[in-house]
Amino acid sequence: MDPQIQEALDILQEECAEVIVEISKCRRFGLDSMHYKTGVEHRAMLEAEIGDMLALVHILVAQGILSIDNLEQAADNKKRKLEQWSNIFNTQKATDE
Repeated sequence: MDPQIQEALDILQEECAEVIVEISKCRRFGLDSMHYKTGVEHRAMLEAEIGDMLALVHILVAQGILSIDNLEQAADNKKRKLEQWSNIFNTQKATDE
């Protein structure tokens, strides 16, 4: 594998792990809580980590490793599955409670 591609994949993997950590902190402490060291809201930290991850996705698209069309199709497919199998889009349940 090309060293630049390998490096981009390695960094993407690290960024995904950082997103997971920040999601855990948001769930544990709340989106609007402040990080105890930085004083930055966890929501802002989550956005920053997801932004870092997206930057690597964009780099991999620019390198020709990923296709933006395929990524968009995969995202559309996932949304359809979530509409069918999750409660994320179910406004009826949210208003009933």
